[in-house]
Amino acid sequence: MTTDVPLATSIIATLRTLANPANVAGMARFGINPQGTLGVSMPMLRKLGRQHRRNHALALELWQSGIHEARILAALVDDSPQVTVRQMETWVRDFDSWDICDGVCCNLFDKTPFARAKIQAWTKRRAEYVKRAGFVLMAALAVHDKQAPDDLFLEFLPLIEREANDERNFVRKAVNWALRQIGKRNPRLRRAAIAAARRIHAQNTKSARWIANDALRELGKNHD
Repeated sequence: MTTDVPLATSIIATLRTLANPANVAGMARFGINPQGTLGVSMPMLRKLGRQHRRNHALALELWQSGIHEARILAALVDDSPQVTVRQMETWVRDFDSWDICDGVCCNLFDKTPFARAKIQAWTKRRAEYVKRAGFVLMAALAVHDKQAPDDLFLEFLPLIEREANDERNFVRKAVNWALRQIGKRNPRLRRAAIAAARRIHAQNTKSARWIANDALRELGKNHD
């Protein structure tokens, strides 16, 4: 008698066969949490993701496994219209590595109608990866939402200025990323982002100076 293996169980078994301890060590050197990590390559995860698109139930099961690659895959297979605020809050509290944070925010959460509200909420939170998630969402919207009005991103700039003194590496890099992506949308937002960068620089903290100088190098290139 043959018993059907649940899809999530089958996929996780496949991920385990693809485990590469050498990759885990390399990922750790780039600041990726090795806990529960198998070392499966992103091209392989994307290939698996293409085979199981828009499967919300599968995404929830994969996430529940706690396996690093299964959680990255969950963001690739989930169906954004079915994502709830409760799910977003549950998942963001589970973030323990920048690549999971970025993958979920850029592949899934930015496509939900709750993204803008979560930017406002998460950028105020203390937890490192929750705060990072707020700014990664900001950067993702700046890149992906071509129809969003300039006023939305102008409202985000004060949030960037407010948090520019956070010295934690994964926060300050996300703050910088959001500032640069907003400035690259169009000339009006570039001017506003440059002005914000100059105000940030005037805060005169180590983190603020780094964020501002890096953004000004990119946004101010070939411009006054």
